[in-house]
Amino acid sequence: MTTNILFAAKAERWTTYEQPLAKSLTDTEVNFDLRTEFAPEEVDYIVYAPNSEVQDFTPYTRLRAVLNLWAGVEDVVGNETLKVPLTRMVDHGLTQGMIEWVMGHTLRYHLGIDGHIHGQDGLWRNEAPPLAQDRKVTVLGLGALGAAVAQALAGLGFDVTGWSRSAKEIDSVRCENGPEGLRAALSEAEIVVLLLPNTPATENTLNAETLALMPRGACIINPGRGPLIDDDALLAALDSGQIAHATLDVFRIEPLPAEHPYWAHPKVTVTPHIASETRASTASQVIAENIRRDLDGEPLLHVVDRSLGY
Repeated sequence: MTTNILFAAKAERWTTYEQPLAKSLTDTEVNFDLRTEFAPEEVDYIVYAPNSEVQDFTPYTRLRAVLNLWAGVEDVVGNETLKVPLTRMVDHGLTQGMIEWVMGHTLRYHLGIDGHIHGQDGLWRNEAPPLAQDRKVTVLGLGALGAAVAQALAGLGFDVTGWSRSAKEIDSVRCENGPEGLRAALSEAEIVVLLLPNTPATENTLNAETLALMPRGACIINPGRGPLIDDDALLAALDSGQIAHATLDVFRIEPLPAEHPYWAHPKVTVTPHIASETRASTASQVIAENIRRDLDGEPLLHVVDRSLGY
């Protein structure tokens, strides 16, 4: 029996994904028909981007699962017409890209690279940075991406604390959870990395109160979600010197408006949502494997918990 797979995303994504998806599905020996158009009642699976034209899932009466192409699901998880399992993208290519981006910006802060780049004024500043073991880094969010980043940082020797809403255990990482755990995780954090999902419970995780918990002169790296930070509170903390610098890859409005104060602020580095991305070659393998598992009666990977929003 042929499995009908609808690719529901922007047209340019089809150009990128058609061949990798077809190859990955063939490799997993799924008998498939992959298209961008089907009669809704004929569709078994939807490979999905939340910005596609498919917003009402009611007509898809044969649908078994929706396989999200994005790591974030905040734009689809609340869709009341979606009654079948929703999976989020946990892609080893995306994970590796995130590890590399976070490591680069963490080392930038740890080694004081900016000071050497901008300090070419003839003064001999013979001050070596501490070893990584003496630098405290906190990762907020210990899902697939956060856990991988925390382990990579620990592998380089950093003193890593991780925080999540629920209890976690990760080798070489001191794990905290809950409100008191957040206070403990921030209180010694010289560098904070945000990799929490975007939910009502995580909005403004960094605000005036929590920013004040951090050691004066700490740095922030946010490749997670823009709403995790109260922008006004961060700008005030930067201006006061409570926070020394922030590297921000994600924002409440994207592209970041040209008039936004982050662009001109001397203590902010803006990157245009490039910390990592879903790679078609590796993401296609994840999607194909999930379809194979479901057809073989095995549990889907990376199923979203609707009650938590991720």
